[in-house]
Amino acid sequence: MNAPKTSTTLPAAASKSKPPASVLSADLLIKGNIKTTGDVQIEGNVEGDIRAHLLTVGEGATVKGEVMADDVVVNGRVIGRVRGLKVRLTSTARVEGDIIHKTIAIESGAHFEGSVSRREDPLSTSGGGRSGSPQGQPAPQEQGTRSAG
Repeated sequence: MNAPKTSTTLPAAASKSKPPASVLSADLLIKGNIKTTGDVQIEGNVEGDIRAHLLTVGEGATVKGEVMADDVVVNGRVIGRVRGLKVRLTSTARVEGDIIHKTIAIESGAHFEGSVSRREDPLSTSGGGRSGSPQGQPAPQEQGTRSAG
């Protein structure tokens, strides 16, 4: 009798450990900041900053604000700074703003205007800026307008 309880409890526990991504649909406009430890998929428009574990900006989506996530995948448009451990701009991406990353991939066809900086901890907002400390300085930086493809 304990076996059925155990088998039904395990899938429930497994599903609770990794909930599905929150999807903001194409007809949705959000004015304000979004903060989560989970995954977010944006299909509509957001005017505000976004902080998530995995952030996916859909092909028809527009984000106006800073985005920060462990993993950032941009298929649509971002107007603002992008910070991520792993940043990927797909062929349909349009980014107008600086990118601070640990690793980056830019597919052919992506459009990017801004600077690119590599940092060991791109999600840290302390230590950068005007402190004068060499520890907070980014690695070599590229700047300009790019349109791959």
